[in-house]
Amino acid sequence: MKKISILFFTLSLIAFQSYAQDCEKIVKICESYLNGSKGKTKFVSDGQVYTAFLDREKAEFKTTFYGGSTYRIAASAGNDDEYVIFTVKDPNGNVLFTNKNYKNAPYWDFKVPKTIPVSIETELDLDKKVTGCAVMLIGFKQ
Repeated sequence: MKKISILFFTLSLIAFQSYAQDCEKIVKICESYLNGSKGKTKFVSDGQVYTAFLDREKAEFKTTFYGGSTYRIAASAGNDDEYVIFTVKDPNGNVLFTNKNYKNAPYWDFKVPKTIPVSIETELDLDKKVTGCAVMLIGFKQ
């Protein structure tokens, strides 16, 4: 029994390390969308890395967009840029934007006229990927 427990622990540790390495690679992909190497304009990260391991489910993150600012949301779940769908909603649940209408674009810029709290749902496009690490970064224009 002890050997089975040790084996299970070892396999869990290996799986976690693999997941963490995958997520680190995906963070770098998202950073490239903020730092101007893939997008034309450089954005400064809000300092948060929004990460979720998704398995046919959604993750929700809450933030506030401040009036007069331009923001970029960048999302990825791997090398194929069209894996993640993100949807921005106002406090009443009204959809303000979804990249689903734009072929799951990996990033999108928003000019915010007034301060508003938002929730951002992320999910994998189940036609392309059903499970994995999804990363989202939010940056503001310098």
